[in-house]
Amino acid sequence: MIYYLILICVALIILHLLLNYNKKAIMLRKIPGFKDIFLIGNILDICLPPVQLFSSIRRIAREKNGIYRFWCFPIASVNIYNPEDVEVILSSMKYHEKSQAYIFLKPWLHDGLLLSSGTKWQKRRKILTPAFHFNILRRYHASIAENTIRLVATLRKAVDTRVDIVPVMSDCTLNIICAVEGRDDDEYTMMYAKKKRTAMLDLLILAEQEGLIDPIGIEEEVDTFMFEGHDTTAAGLTYCLMLLANHPYIQDKIFTELREIFGNTKRTASVEDLNAMHYLDRCIKESFRLYPPVPFISRWMNESVTLSNYTVPAGTSCHIHIYDLHRSELLYPSPTVFDPDRFLPENVAKRHHYAYIPFSAGPRNCIGQKFAMMVMKSVVSGIIRNFELHPVTTCSDLRFQADLVLRNSEPVYIKFSKREIAI
Repeated sequence: MIYYLILICVALIILHLLLNYNKKAIMLRKIPGFKDIFLIGNILDICLPPVQLFSSIRRIAREKNGIYRFWCFPIASVNIYNPEDVEVILSSMKYHEKSQAYIFLKPWLHDGLLLSSGTKWQKRRKILTPAFHFNILRRYHASIAENTIRLVATLRKAVDTRVDIVPVMSDCTLNIICAVEGRDDDEYTMMYAKKKRTAMLDLLILAEQEGLIDPIGIEEEVDTFMFEGHDTTAAGLTYCLMLLANHPYIQDKIFTELREIFGNTKRTASVEDLNAMHYLDRCIKESFRLYPPVPFISRWMNESVTLSNYTVPAGTSCHIHIYDLHRSELLYPSPTVFDPDRFLPENVAKRHHYAYIPFSAGPRNCIGQKFAMMVMKSVVSGIIRNFELHPVTTCSDLRFQADLVLRNSEPVYIKFSKREIAI
């Protein structure tokens, strides 16, 4: 019996050495990280429920200095949240391939713009970029404005009661995306699509006629836009409105700016009006800093790279934790404080170019970021013009879960009351 126990122990030790002391493992384990466990590495540190996993990631980010690694054969990842390393990964096409973190989206999005790489990604990006040119965005404005009016009408039916704004914002952004794509998900979007086909769909159909994309490719890009434009914008609106409800003096400053733009009129906001909302713009950007709708992005390292003076071997996933980057005390003093003035031009100029990346950065940045900002400004301004927001859910109540989109584990409540003098 002792003989067999010795054989088993020797076999386990040899297996441990093979798994955890090969060339790749030795290189990776030089980087600070979770505490290693015999044979299984760091696997227990990520086998956690989603809420606990999110908290665990935040804890180790506070303990480390902008970089840490995960290792459990054959899974290797490096996690970064300092602007210098982020720039190395995002500033060129060298590391543009998405990692296996997105594999569960593949059956739905296939090779759409989010997941494709190489020549296919470049061709698709070239086709779709014109759809988000500023002049083309004007064609989306009518749909955004109409859905803002519908949202305000919905909220009027729920004044002075607490409202879970997560499904409300989700419905609003879904209706906007459906109208922009010309889908017929409800009676309104079908009627709107008959009036005017959208620039995005026009471009895809034209590309199909020119042989640049097939019907399957069109479906991939429409599904990708649904995913990226719907969930993320809804999340951005949810946390922005919650922050404004919890900071009434900032909410009042937004209302003052809106009165300067609209006077006592109740006209619908034009594109020029949205562009004039400079303080609201800063508030939205600060809400994206605190609560980035996409808390992390991930790339595949197909060759070795130096990050924070460590050599990261090829075949490693690189997770860029936007949430932790945006809350770095080195970049943002008092990082948990909601302070829109961080985005005054003179303050932005002092920061590293890769210190703020809610829409990613570099060649593979979010193609729809101007569209998202247009939606955010329209919806938030429409709400503030008509309602005062009162806090129910506070920042300390939030319990996020690990996901591709920043999701709270519980409803996010706000109370709306009618303004005595709406504009």
